[in-house]
Amino acid sequence: MICSAQISLYPLRQAHLGPAIESVRATLAAHGLRAEVGPMSTVVVGDAGTVFAALADAFDKAAQAGQVVMTFTVSNACPVERRPGRTPARGSQA
Repeated sequence: MICSAQISLYPLRQAHLGPAIESVRATLAAHGLRAEVGPMSTVVVGDAGTVFAALADAFDKAAQAGQVVMTFTVSNACPVERRPGRTPARGSQA
């Protein structure tokens, strides 16, 4: 099953935030997921097994840098596949 995940990582009590955050991005890439990095979160799309394995691995690696909080939302409804003749819902991006 294909799913998407929106991920946010919050390094706690660390002098430098970048290493923990970069370790998550690199881990997602190592699992073959293309990360769309935004200012507040990162989104990946892939097979559910791959996504969940990558999330667990990413948390383990980020936690090696110190205390972290990772939040994520997983959906099998997003992204919605576009179908010919289908009109997008009002306010949605086509």
